[in-house]
Amino acid sequence: MQLRVAQMVNDTEAEGPGRRFALWVQGCSLRCPGCCNPEMFSADKGGALHDVDALVERILSVPALEGISVLGGEPFEQHEALAELCARVRAAGLSVMIYSGYSLAELKARQVDLSHVDLLVDGRFEQNKPETRRRWIGSTNQTLHFLSSRYSQDDARFSTPNTVELRFVNGQLTINGWPQAANAFRRR
Repeated sequence: MQLRVAQMVNDTEAEGPGRRFALWVQGCSLRCPGCCNPEMFSADKGGALHDVDALVERILSVPALEGISVLGGEPFEQHEALAELCARVRAAGLSVMIYSGYSLAELKARQVDLSHVDLLVDGRFEQNKPETRRRWIGSTNQTLHFLSSRYSQDDARFSTPNTVELRFVNGQLTINGWPQAANAFRRR
């Protein structure tokens, strides 16, 4: 089984609680205006296909991770490969956080497998409603759902201000974390 991936960061603290492997999928039919990743809209242009086996091996080779975060693009537009990836990393003891433009109700109506997801950020990104208080949330209409007992709203990490990470990879600046800050850096 394969997943079309646009980008990966082996070790980040800007995309979810603790040290995480972040994976951005390629392809999103929602195309939210103001999305910070419009280069990931096309499902057939950009990114590269990766075997789920190879992704799991790569993720599990990174020491001391708390979990994975899957962003996009729209992760659930590749729901079968995503479910396989999530099941395997969760079985290895890692947590799973997914960012989706679909609401939880829409995902349930589509009978998407959420059984291996600990945290879900749901809802279309709305550029005129930037979120500045809740960590890891792009716009105020979005909701953070706790789908397992692994995390709770009482965890102090969920009330910490947003962060942004700047990295130089192969001579290129990469930015991840808080979308509004990342977009401000990109415009300069």
